[in-house]
Amino acid sequence: MSTLVKITVAAALILSIAVPFGAFLAGERSRGRYKRALAGNILMFFGTLAVTAIGFMTAPAYAAGTGSAAAASGLSTGLGYIAAALAVGLSCVGGGVAVSAAASAALGAISEDSSLLGKSLIFVGLAEGVCLYGLIISFMILGNL
Repeated sequence: MSTLVKITVAAALILSIAVPFGAFLAGERSRGRYKRALAGNILMFFGTLAVTAIGFMTAPAYAAGTGSAAAASGLSTGLGYIAAALAVGLSCVGGGVAVSAAASAALGAISEDSSLLGKSLIFVGLAEGVCLYGLIISFMILGNL
């Protein structure tokens, strides 16, 4: 990958974060504004990431001039890496949401009755297990590439 391409991707990803944040800072602060700024940030970041990922997966095969078989191989390998990353990332986000709900409920229960500590830790541990399942799935995906 050339240096110019790396600089372009880095600039695009930084701008995808800076533009919504700058728009948020320029306006009046309210709860709806936070949500719009976060939605714009997520949309621009992942949109830029998807466009550059698809461009990078197919560029080496076309540059080599080896034909459509190499392009399909490069595309499937790149999509496999994206699938592995999504498996880990989304499972960790889901696990984080589950841990936040379980841990806050566990702290409330423990503050009223301290004998519930062991039972509540089990539920927090089960929520963290979701992240491990995503990691195992990503290892399985990477093993097939």
